[in-house]
Amino acid sequence: MFVDFWNYTLSMRDADEAFRTDWSQLGPVLARSAAAVVDAAATGDYQGLNFYGSYDPASEADRNLHRWATRVVDTFPGVSVSIVPRQRKRSPPACPTCRVSVAICPACGADMRGTEEKGVDVRMATDMTSLAWVDNYDVAVLVSSDRDFVPVAEFLQTRGIKVIHGAFPPRGAQLTARCWGSIDIAGLREEFRFNRP
Repeated sequence: MFVDFWNYTLSMRDADEAFRTDWSQLGPVLARSAAAVVDAAATGDYQGLNFYGSYDPASEADRNLHRWATRVVDTFPGVSVSIVPRQRKRSPPACPTCRVSVAICPACGADMRGTEEKGVDVRMATDMTSLAWVDNYDVAVLVSSDRDFVPVAEFLQTRGIKVIHGAFPPRGAQLTARCWGSIDIAGLREEFRFNRP
């Protein structure tokens, strides 16, 4: 399992605004579902879930996200977390009318440049390729709607690896079309909904 945390989270929020994921169950559910796509008689063998994300170190909420990902999610069996700091954008936003860049807020003096995720997609693609290279898996579940993953999905399939798109239809239709098969993650959500005891 290769899960783009932010892509997954925002897509799930659109499907069910109040949904909370039980990260200890997501991987096994996706493994069973992917196995059924490959072979209806298969039960699936959960080998692990790779969680990829980013956070803004300047944000208290994002620092809490980082702590949760590295101290809670990373402790679940088979889960490996890679969460990297976002980078400050080089260019400030520009006025849509006059195109003048505004680096500092005239009202409060704050930096107007936002942050951007750097390296997460590359890390995912590299891990998918390197783990396939050492024969770590035969079937991969890719949870992202980002069409940037089309080349890696196509390449892995030339090597005999089945890439199953963990999709949120109709998002990511280009990626779904290039994968061996797909599963509708939102349709499975009751199987990995977090229910507070």
